[in-house]
Amino acid sequence: MRLLVTIQKMAMIFLLFWVGEAWAGFEEGEEAYLLENFPAALSEWRPLAEEGNAEAQNMLGYMYRYGQGVIQDFEQARLWYRRAADLGNARAQNNLGAMYRQGLGIPQDYQEAFRWFLRAAEQGNGGAQNHVGLMYYKGEGIQKDLVQAYKWAYLAAQQGLDPSIQALDLLSQEMTTAQINEAIDLAGKWNPKGEEVAL
Repeated sequence: MRLLVTIQKMAMIFLLFWVGEAWAGFEEGEEAYLLENFPAALSEWRPLAEEGNAEAQNMLGYMYRYGQGVIQDFEQARLWYRRAADLGNARAQNNLGAMYRQGLGIPQDYQEAFRWFLRAAEQGNGGAQNHVGLMYYKGEGIQKDLVQAYKWAYLAAQQGLDPSIQALDLLSQEMTTAQINEAIDLAGKWNPKGEEVAL
């Protein structure tokens, strides 16, 4: 019994050490990135991404998408975003949705874009909520629905996103008071699903 307890303690110490090291590497990469030292950020994040760190995977996707420290490569961006998105990372899901919506390195696909945006929006990601509202407004990948557009823009606006705040003004010019009240009521009843787990 003591052997089992000792093994469990050692496993916990190893896990805590490994998690601490992984986040330390991520934070060092973040500091380098903010200083625009992209090669240093890449050297910190790539090993973490390859080990399955969703935040690092998302940032590698971002760096490939915008050619930061690497040659711009939309296929690599999509690959890294997808790995993180499959782990439930809302930022990566939002970024992947943007790639499908804009057709970056892949055929433009509004339905696929909407699917990824919605997954992130349901976790409470403000950028994705803004995208979902926009797609409902334009009828991209989903049937046009002003009430749903207002609801999602309203949720994103509550997080201070300027495009959503502006969208509410524009939407209110096209909607009845009853429609706006319905949208606000839906937004008030909405609760984030919380973080997704890996697929």
